[in-house]
Amino acid sequence: MQTNHTRKDREGLLLGNARYQGSAVHPSRFPPDEGAEVAFAGRSNAGKSSALNTLCNRRALARTSRTPGRTQMLNFFTLDDSRRLVDLPGYGFARVPEETRRKWKRLIESYLSRRRSLKGLILLMDARHPMKPDDGQFLDWCAYHRIPVHVLLTKSDKLGRGKQHQSLRVVRAGLLGSGSGAQLFSARDRTGQEEARKIILDWLSNPTPGSRPDGREDRKDIQTKKPRRV
Repeated sequence: MQTNHTRKDREGLLLGNARYQGSAVHPSRFPPDEGAEVAFAGRSNAGKSSALNTLCNRRALARTSRTPGRTQMLNFFTLDDSRRLVDLPGYGFARVPEETRRKWKRLIESYLSRRRSLKGLILLMDARHPMKPDDGQFLDWCAYHRIPVHVLLTKSDKLGRGKQHQSLRVVRAGLLGSGSGAQLFSARDRTGQEEARKIILDWLSNPTPGSRPDGREDRKDIQTKKPRRV
């Protein structure tokens, strides 16, 4: 029987191996679509880079910025010969030209709809402002393409305990029937780090059986309505 200590070591070793592999502004520049990868997405001010750095126990794996929306490419990080993490461009908040927004959307949609090696997506929301319209659109898109999602409510340390759990209840209510999960998370005090790592490791190490021809899990419990555009 595997002990908690062994599992923590395994999680830390794999994610701690994260190394920058490359960036892409077009699908033709993506790494070969093989193995398994987990992607990170969220509004531009949701703390995505800080979460990635915390989960991989690295200070500057993903670049953080005081100006939301600076990540304009898909950034790939290799964990070993067959597993990767992917940092998707932030959406929603960034003050950028509309044409740039459209390019980001096309790039993200292409990745989500075609990437066979994508096993799950970590969606980050600011715990103080969860379930914005852009988040709902993103969840619709993932549900349509049968992509498992787990929500991290970031910056939870900025809320009192009561407000934290109120935010969590709101998000879980919004996810009801989707098959997605949610948890509190803080890069600052490392709240929820082990729980999030376990989700990521399970996706990377145990690809779900019964996948569809496009590589997605054929889940009957996920809503499949045609999504609004991300």
